[in-house]
Amino acid sequence: MKQILLIDDDEKLGQLLTQYLERYDMQVTVAHTPSKGFEYLKRLKPDLLILDVMLPEKDGFEICREIRAKSSVYGQLPIMMLTAHGEVTDRIVGLELGADDYLPKPFEPRELVARITNILRRASDEGRSTGDLPSFKGLEVDTARRTVELDGEGVDLTTMEYELLVLFMQSPNKTFSRDELMNRLRGIDAELFSRAVDTLVSRLRHKLGDTSKTPRFIKTVWGRGYTFVGEPV
Repeated sequence: MKQILLIDDDEKLGQLLTQYLERYDMQVTVAHTPSKGFEYLKRLKPDLLILDVMLPEKDGFEICREIRAKSSVYGQLPIMMLTAHGEVTDRIVGLELGADDYLPKPFEPRELVARITNILRRASDEGRSTGDLPSFKGLEVDTARRTVELDGEGVDLTTMEYELLVLFMQSPNKTFSRDELMNRLRGIDAELFSRAVDTLVSRLRHKLGDTSKTPRFIKTVWGRGYTFVGEPV
């Protein structure tokens, strides 16, 4: 049974999701405050965190930022953010901070289940072997352990950043449009297309020590999208 931690001060929503997700073999622990949520995080080691944005003590963006800054403590915990605000800018902020998905309230419970299932499936990396990826100078990806090394040093990537890197490495020199990248990844609404992809690529580039002006791995093809240009080994 998958362990889900929900940090949300809406008690009624917590009760409803606890009952609903149990039908899908998911055990939900609810924290109504961030401080309680961090207690549960350390004790339960959940498979997924569902995080509301509007919270007492501190908002969900701050919590997401803190978790991503302490990967040595929390690992690459998949995070889904919920909010009563459907503003595109708010949702992009969540992605910029390292959230794996973003769902505005109110939402259809079945959509939540589908998104959770998708995140957990990708995080478990089922069915992918270490032989799937070609090798590139300075970059090592172990798909069995889901680890990435750049010039011998470990790189912490979120689930979505990792998926994007693998997608690029599987098709070197192929130009991916923004729409194609979004369709190949998961869980971001169509209205976020350009901004969300640009944000995700920018984050990945930064972690790989890349820039748009001097691309070592990811090159911008102006007017078309992005392509992986790593040097084959």
